Amino acid sequence: MDTNIGSLDSCKPTSNNVCCPVNGTVSTIQGSVSPTIINSSEATLGRHLARRLVQIGISDVFSVPGDFNLTLLDHLIAEPGLNLIGCCNELNAGYAADGYARSRGVGACVVTFTVGGLSVLNAIAGAYSENLPLICIVGGPNSNDYGTNRILHHTIGLPDFSQELRCFQTVTCYQAVVNNLEDAHEMIDTAISTALKESKPVYISISCNLPAIPHPTFAREPVPFSLSPKLSNKIGLEAAVEVAAEFLNKAVKPVLVGGPKLRVAKACEAFVELADASGYAVAVMPSGKGLVPEHHPHFIGTYWGAVSTAFCAEIVESADAYLFAGPIYNDYSSVGYSLLLKKEKAIIVQPDR
Repeated sequence: MDTNIGSLDSCKPTSNNVCCPVNGTVSTIQGSVSPTIINSSEATLGRHLARRLVQIGISDVFSVPGDFNLTLLDHLIAEPGLNLIGCCNELNAGYAADGYARSRGVGACVVTFTVGGLSVLNAIAGAYSENLPLICIVGGPNSNDYGTNRILHHTIGLPDFSQELRCFQTVTCYQAVVNNLEDAHEMIDTAISTALKESKPVYISISCNLPAIPHPTFAREPVPFSLSPKLSNKIGLEAAVEVAAEFLNKAVKPVLVGGPKLRVAKACEAFVELADASGYAVAVMPSGKGLVPEHHPHFIGTYWGAVSTAFCAEIVESADAYLFAGPIYNDYSSVGYSLLLKKEKAIIVQPDR
């Protein structure tokens, strides 16, 4: 049976507010169409990666050409569903992909080996801290250069090619170094699906001599690729909702506060629906700004401790119950950990608990 991949849906902002994607997951649709045999010119690693990017909802890829990624870029350009956007430097490409992921649910950038990879690193680290699924693709060394003890250009002048990988290991949730065709299909698909499941950046290095080579694993479409939906413990969820509702219903002046992980949970619309249904006052944390429409009739401003919107802190901190959805409490969002909140008044909702 055929498996077609659905694209990422994103919510359409009202007025000038930016909102997070809704149902931003890769979905599988079972069909009855027979698998299609792809001609050899398209059954390559480069075209496979291009098709996967399109299948998860990416239509624009931000890139900086370099000799290690030129062949790969040719194959990305050849994909009808992809638009390659050249950037003046790698950091710009990384931040453009970051913004794209905020708006569309997932982003991608392509740079060259080490000199490009180390340049884009700061943007990837930012995407990691912001829980953004971002596919960072690097044109890597020729597969024949591995183990030769040679020194390559665009490196730090040592025959060890792993420096770039070691740097990315701390700021990505998965790293795929593709230097042979046998497991390239599996490594690329695992990297992309991990980025979507974890909502974090991943690193894919592809040897510069491989993108144009056909391989049987890329010849039949569609190759199965899907994400299992996240399932809650139904009994536990119902119990938690029941207790939370009982707690909030006893309150005289409860408040809702939206945090940055609303985007990770793809819960922006659900949060607004809760505000509409409950009639509670709604605030947003500074790092969640833009995820909740500020023209909402119950919106009271940005809750940021002593530097909150006028009267917002007083309303939140004097409430007899507050529900924080997807918060991150750090020194920045808490103004030096100075929020006047009480645990016994709080319900904290995170993407996984």
